Amino acid sequence: MGLMTSLRNRAGLVIFVIGLAIVAFLLGDAINVGTPFWARSQNEVGSVNGEAMDYPTFNGQVDQASQMYQQQMGGQSSPQMRSFAVQQVWNQFLTQNLLNQEIEKIGLQVGGDEMNSMVTGNNPSPQIVQAFTNPQTGQFDRNYLAGVQQEAKTNPEVNQQWEGLLQNVKNERLNQKYTNLINNSIYTTSLEAEYDYNARNKLANFKYVMLDYASVKDSEIKLTDADYKEYYDKNKNAFKNPEEIRTIEYVLFDARPNAADSALVSGDIQKLKTDLQASTNDSSFVTINSENKYPVRYYTKGQLSPALDSVVFKTAPGTVVGPFLTQNVYEIAKVISVKNSPDSVNASHIVINPATEGGVDKALAKADSIKNLIQGGANFAALAVEFSADPNSKNNAGEIGTLTRGMVPELDETLFESAAGDVKVVSTNYGVHIVKINRVIGNSPIAKLAIVDKSIHSGKETTDAAYSKANQFYTAVNKDNFNDIAKQQNVEVLKNDRTVAMDNMIGGVEVPRELLRWAFEAEKGEVSDKIYETSDNFIVARVTGVQPKGIQPLESVKTLIEPLVKNMVKSRMLKEKMNNALSGAGSIDQVAQKLGKNVQSVDNVVLANPVIPGVAVENAVVGTVFGLQPNKPSKSIEGKQGVYAVQVNGFVNPKALAGEELTTQQKQITEAKAQRSWGTILKALQDNAKIVDNRIKFY
Repeated sequence: MGLMTSLRNRAGLVIFVIGLAIVAFLLGDAINVGTPFWARSQNEVGSVNGEAMDYPTFNGQVDQASQMYQQQMGGQSSPQMRSFAVQQVWNQFLTQNLLNQEIEKIGLQVGGDEMNSMVTGNNPSPQIVQAFTNPQTGQFDRNYLAGVQQEAKTNPEVNQQWEGLLQNVKNERLNQKYTNLINNSIYTTSLEAEYDYNARNKLANFKYVMLDYASVKDSEIKLTDADYKEYYDKNKNAFKNPEEIRTIEYVLFDARPNAADSALVSGDIQKLKTDLQASTNDSSFVTINSENKYPVRYYTKGQLSPALDSVVFKTAPGTVVGPFLTQNVYEIAKVISVKNSPDSVNASHIVINPATEGGVDKALAKADSIKNLIQGGANFAALAVEFSADPNSKNNAGEIGTLTRGMVPELDETLFESAAGDVKVVSTNYGVHIVKINRVIGNSPIAKLAIVDKSIHSGKETTDAAYSKANQFYTAVNKDNFNDIAKQQNVEVLKNDRTVAMDNMIGGVEVPRELLRWAFEAEKGEVSDKIYETSDNFIVARVTGVQPKGIQPLESVKTLIEPLVKNMVKSRMLKEKMNNALSGAGSIDQVAQKLGKNVQSVDNVVLANPVIPGVAVENAVVGTVFGLQPNKPSKSIEGKQGVYAVQVNGFVNPKALAGEELTTQQKQITEAKAQRSWGTILKALQDNAKIVDNRIKFY
């Protein structure tokens, strides 16, 4: 494999491993010199405090992330997978820019010697190790690293990828320094530790009387504008939208496959079963006729669908099993061979590089000579040190550890078809190998299968019928009669209250991105510009609400807060009633008697878990309890479920913390703070940043 090609193939993996804190290829100014200002803005996917990323750079990272996810999913791709990649790259862009700007402010740097140590030192960066690990051996390959460094000097494409990797390594180091700086600033005092300990272990036993909000009928409440404004002003920050939100009403027209569609595919798969039984070239047959084109190879239990898994390992070779229907997919499988095989193999190897030996034939001849020496009693470890082109093999006396199936086919066949002590020569794309089987581990059934699958798709008649209904509705509706036409045509209008620009789903239904782009360009009341198609439905939509980014005005949230405003007004009424009962009362029992209520008793409540059993979480009530003296009724308390009065019977105090126990408590709290700090800091940076998100223009 060429160095350039190999590095290119690994680039996506490197980006994926980095995670949210690292962004690939942040190589300085992402805007080309000489580009007009207006063109720059039009091409920006987004910016953080003025630091922008253009579409080509952003989309290149999305492509790499998508490829990585696609490899993980066995080669399958989907719009949802790409949307996930867009969100992942955006999160990386935000995080790294916010951190870079903060790191620059405080002056953190990575020195030249430090950078060299992370690349070629004794303990290189995990990213370097990941990028230059030999996939065959699983070991870090310094020769491969040196080769890429050398090629980067003369090959512009490799140089760009190499510089991108170095930037990632540097970013990772800066982020680690910043994290260490934050963690070193986190501490817990002994008073904090004692407070937290008591909050979790001090027990309160108390009695209470509650006047439930539900005891006041809504019809008895008349809300005024002043009531709404009072509640809104007290809770204004709760109505802050971090991004624009739209309300969408929509109608779905079901286009999923029906019984006739299933019967058609069932007939096709039955015919394919007969043809597969007679096939003399199973690999070609699978390639031509199967949707997923699973390779014809050995499978172990657990790698197949449950239906196939339950039969193939006890089926005679030459038999075609199925069809089985699993999640709208019919499967058949020809059982070619069934046998037992090791679960894993411990092996050693010596690699001969054909490029340095003058070709594959000469490499094979040299490998045969070494094999003969080994079989004649020569020391395998010594020969590995002397001859192996794999530095990890050389450094570990040839040992490559314990391996499972899933390597290149030639190695799989050699390793898993051999017995302990065997020495064999095998050629792969990575070189010529002299393999020694040290130990065979486990023994489980495997089955060589040719699998053919066919999904059930909606036929033309099914989709035409669904589209006809959708079109009948679409041609009749406008912004004023949407719901009336829905009633006339007996279709259900669904609603998604909080739709954001980068959503992939509306009400649990995956929808095309172009529908969301339309929705965020449309005016309130507009009906969709066309009938949109999902995987199982046709959809007609209408925008019914627009909530801009920032704190929403009272009128926008009035309907939403109405139940809470009612409770606030009820609370006034009930507090007056409770205060009248508390006046002159010497105990909670007297209060209850005045109200005609029963006193409720609660035992063993802790401040850290403020739940009143059988009622709800009541922070204000339980918080008040822990501030009271025993045997005296409280003032009225406004809770979530009603208005309360409480009286403490007594507290059960835990033993005091001291010495090592106190130190342990401080350490545990500090560790918990450190775990939360990263997310807290990023949120604070994001809340105070000027972030422009233009992704809806491009995705």
